[in-house]
Amino acid sequence: MRRLQRAQVVYLTVLALFTTLALLAHADAYFSWDVTAARSLQSLSSPALDQAMSAVSVFGNTWKPWALATATTALFLAWRKRSEAFGLIFSAGGGAALNALLKLLIARPRPSSDLVTVFRRVGGRSFPSGHVTFYVCYFGFLFFLAYAHLPRGSLIRRAALILTATPIALVGLSRIYLGAHWPSDTIGAYLMSGLWLALSLHLYRRWKESEPVSRRGQSASSQA
Repeated sequence: MRRLQRAQVVYLTVLALFTTLALLAHADAYFSWDVTAARSLQSLSSPALDQAMSAVSVFGNTWKPWALATATTALFLAWRKRSEAFGLIFSAGGGAALNALLKLLIARPRPSSDLVTVFRRVGGRSFPSGHVTFYVCYFGFLFFLAYAHLPRGSLIRRAALILTATPIALVGLSRIYLGAHWPSDTIGAYLMSGLWLALSLHLYRRWKESEPVSRRGQSASSQA
């Protein structure tokens, strides 16, 4: 009960922080500290860093997030992991829908080239970052699966955790560095998508518990 109460407090606190930031972002195209932080990060510019930051963002460009989510869902279904497939659809697909709605409501313009360096002009609104939202909801869901189901202490588990956590940690920096978003856009996306991922994982665990015992037994034996 105490753990549940603490989780509820954290959830409501993060929700309050996001709501406050979203209202401020709706009122202001950018904050003064957005410009300062973005320029400071871009002052580290080099050809190698340009390529690295572009590579970090590549999984969220154009059709790639849809292709990744669809292919992963298809693999889960092929392996008869229905709860995992539905959980990923809810997390990544629902996160994308929520992000699109919030962008429409907040209607914040993207950074302009007279304030920061914009590597590639992109359309749409700026708050919250769609790349960050997808990375948290997609890679975050896979991170949880690796943490919960792969053998503890195994090399494959450590590799899976690193491969799923690294994109999440770096994508916010890459979007600021490339001039696609303000820092507050990425912070808002981390807050919002973290909440959505938490809800998705809660529902996934409930779906997993409601699976027939025989299916769960087969899953456990296959992991062993």
